[in-house]
Amino acid sequence: MAGFEFSALFFAFSLTLLAGLSTAIGGGLAMFIRPRNTVWLSLGLGFSAGVMIYVSFVELLPKGVDALAPIHGEEWGYAVATVAFFLGIAATALIDLLVPKDVNPHELKKEQEFSGAGHLHAEKARSLKRTGLFTALAVAIHNFPEGFATFSVALLDPVLALPIAAAIAIHNIPEGVAVALPIYHGTGSRRQGFWYSLFSGLAEPAGAVGGFLLLAPLLNESTLGLIFAMIAGVMIYISFDELIPSARLYGTAHTPIIGLLSGMLVMAFSLVFFEFF
Repeated sequence: MAGFEFSALFFAFSLTLLAGLSTAIGGGLAMFIRPRNTVWLSLGLGFSAGVMIYVSFVELLPKGVDALAPIHGEEWGYAVATVAFFLGIAATALIDLLVPKDVNPHELKKEQEFSGAGHLHAEKARSLKRTGLFTALAVAIHNFPEGFATFSVALLDPVLALPIAAAIAIHNIPEGVAVALPIYHGTGSRRQGFWYSLFSGLAEPAGAVGGFLLLAPLLNESTLGLIFAMIAGVMIYISFDELIPSARLYGTAHTPIIGLLSGMLVMAFSLVFFEFF
């Protein structure tokens, strides 16, 4: 398939699947944990943002320019990569705008995600279940471009894909909580809450497969350059629109920046390490 070996395809799909399935971790946590101290969650989200921002500007976008420069010339290659970068941002923003704010998992308040609930009236229970179902759909829609981004990077640069997949997995956990918690409290069923969070995460590998099947016949050096640049844009949008605001929501004054800088530092050292080894 487009010159890729089965082992490379299997690795890329497996990594994307694992990142998507982390929503089920959030679904499981929603069933049994009522967290009050969310500092570690804030640090983790900030860390994910640091990894994705650093790798987008230091690795992905430059790789896009390098792939396009021999085809279009240095100046035009840079220009085309820049346009592709902002197209990636625009496409992700459009997906975000199409999801209603009241069910968008990235618009949920801290209290909605982690509050407890006692006995509920039937109308409130139905409302909670409906909220959970729409949130599951919203998470699935958001996971499509993330799945394609993870899969593409894993296919083209397996070493680089590992920290990216880990960063996406971390930020999928609170999304799983956002899906499972209202369904659990609306239906009283732990099983339903968990399964809906799991299925919403499966949109990630589905996005990987769908994107690859669409682009596989078109893959060449120019297309790969565009993909790298667009993925950088997707990562930047996710970081600034989802991860950093969530890190601030769940953390104290300085935990988001501590997590972000730590993610950048770890990513930088890992790239330097792999340059030598």
